[in-house]
Amino acid sequence: MDLLQRPRPEEMPAYYLSYLAAVPVPELFAALEHGDTRFADLLERVGEERAGHRYAPGKWSIREVLQHVIDTERIMAYRALRFARHDETPLPGFDENAYAAVCDADRRTLADLVGEAERLRRSTIDLFTSFTPQMLRRQGIASGHTVSVRAIGWIIAGHAAHHRSIIHQRYL
Repeated sequence: MDLLQRPRPEEMPAYYLSYLAAVPVPELFAALEHGDTRFADLLERVGEERAGHRYAPGKWSIREVLQHVIDTERIMAYRALRFARHDETPLPGFDENAYAAVCDADRRTLADLVGEAERLRRSTIDLFTSFTPQMLRRQGIASGHTVSVRAIGWIIAGHAAHHRSIIHQRYL
């Protein structure tokens, strides 16, 4: 088994499989690199003047979507670190809507958020590069479900791809 290829479905909760389907490249680091540049390109097309746009009442603004992607990547990378280091403590889930309600993303510029997302992705790639094959195979429990470290890397890439698609379909 090549540990950088797509994980098997049993390595993660089923609800993440659609995220993996959104990733067009077959290798983990390429997926993380590809997603980083594509998100920045897409957001450049949005422009600051449209960054506060909501496609419907009660929906997140483009800035809030990007903040959500950033928050989720941080949480997922933390989970990967804990599991890679053989921490067997089950980790809780998080309420993305509660986070979005208090993140105050619309006070920030789109350029600031894009810069943060790019720096975070570089850090995420560095983290996954540091993992040995044994660490990538390790599993832990998050949100009540078993997930492998390598699957978390793919979930990070797929989650960003999912939200890029939503921005493209509903906001542009």
